[in-house]
Amino acid sequence: MPSIKIAVIAAAVLLAAGIVTMVRHGRAQPAEISTFEPENMKDFKKPEPAELKKKLSSEQFAVTQQCGTEPAFHNAYWDNHKPGIYVDVVSGEPLFSSLDKFDSGTGWPSFTQPVKGTGIVKKKDAAFGMVRTEVRSKVADSHLGHMFEDGPADKGGMRYCINSASLKFIPVEEMDQAGYGQYLEPFVKAGLIKAPVRETAILAGGCFWGMEEIIRKIPGVIKTTVGYSGGTTANPTYEDVCTGGTGHAEAIQVEFDSTRLSYESLLDYFFRMHDPTTLNRQHNDVGTQYRSAIFYTSEAQKQTAERVKGAQSGKFKRPITTEITAATKFYSAEDYHQKYLVKNPGGYTCHVLRD
Repeated sequence: MPSIKIAVIAAAVLLAAGIVTMVRHGRAQPAEISTFEPENMKDFKKPEPAELKKKLSSEQFAVTQQCGTEPAFHNAYWDNHKPGIYVDVVSGEPLFSSLDKFDSGTGWPSFTQPVKGTGIVKKKDAAFGMVRTEVRSKVADSHLGHMFEDGPADKGGMRYCINSASLKFIPVEEMDQAGYGQYLEPFVKAGLIKAPVRETAILAGGCFWGMEEIIRKIPGVIKTTVGYSGGTTANPTYEDVCTGGTGHAEAIQVEFDSTRLSYESLLDYFFRMHDPTTLNRQHNDVGTQYRSAIFYTSEAQKQTAERVKGAQSGKFKRPITTEITAATKFYSAEDYHQKYLVKNPGGYTCHVLRD
């Protein structure tokens, strides 16, 4: 495409003249600043610069916060052909899809359009004696790159020229687990991934902080919610449950894709992450709220749970105390408990996934 070739030559000229502010810190290693939760995007608060400097690489900070530009052909995603979604490295906001990515020959990731529903902000940029259109993310106000009208004509003619350092790439097979399930449909239609078959499990095995941190990372898990199950008191609070008087157990509600993770395999993880032989106790946590329990949501789950429990019995020196009972109403725990160890790295946990 002639216009793109001209853009490449122009970029080379600018580089030779020292006009473009380039960032030369090597390839960015995208930082995981936040776990994406679409419903919380409206409440996202951009970290202060000092905090961003700790969590971003020097290249990522220079690009997103100081409008820097990384070197062409020497960045993480210019030649990435894997299917998936590209998100803001600061906020996790979805920005671009691999389905709209094309090889522009410029040495930077190029896209014909943003992800549908994404509020890309466009600004006039008159720096360096030329007029360009800068593009920034809406939620975190990150500098992303520039937009040009020399893209593929059959795709609308736009080219979003984006710095890899402003992006984090989420492979298509990890999108659901990472919180981007709502953006999977185009990949399903393109035949790049099967539509997920969602199933729900409810498990209890001690403090829900540590359990969730392990379970949320299991391939095939779509969403985890910590809360209270198996009790009699309506709408219990954490303080209520801690008294032991409500009958609830600290539990995890697990939404998973059964085409990628079977219920039986999930239960295998469950028995490996806690001690199912200590009645109403996990290490120093003592009380009925810390009991080991499987709350089945179907007859098929009940049968699988009983079979797996039986098979696990020979792996422990003491009898397994895990109860298998029908699921009743699950109550979500307070917000500060959700993904607690993501929000508080190094926080308390007594769970380790055994081999």
